[in-house]
Amino acid sequence: MTLASLLDFARANPFMSLAFVGLSLAIVYHEISRLFVGYKAVNPSALTALINREDALVVDVSPSADYEKGHVVGSRNVVMGQFDPENKALAKVRELPVALICRTGATSAQAAKRLVKAGFKQVYWLDGGIAAWQQADLPLLKGKA
Repeated sequence: MTLASLLDFARANPFMSLAFVGLSLAIVYHEISRLFVGYKAVNPSALTALINREDALVVDVSPSADYEKGHVVGSRNVVMGQFDPENKALAKVRELPVALICRTGATSAQAAKRLVKAGFKQVYWLDGGIAAWQQADLPLLKGKA
């Protein structure tokens, strides 16, 4: 494939070429913005290492009913409606690692943003949530903690 053939394709298919450029820019923007958000996505094995090596506080922001269906051992349940970064218990761990979990990873990412805004230094969220944890064949505890 040569540059000339790529230019010919772009001239023959302007909408497809524009869509390709737009999608490419969106992906690059998304990946760069992830570097500067102040919190870090972790996979299940990295979260396990955080828990075991750095004694990270794990906060599950799932609804209580979902939490009781299965949660990471040692995690604390704080439903998103009651999640407050200024809470006295959280204020004590402002300098320590805090990992956030939910069912899919979306809600915990929002909670991670709030912690960073409140001045927390080491904030992590489980990318993919409990679903990723289960796919990694890691154990879940059922019931209330």
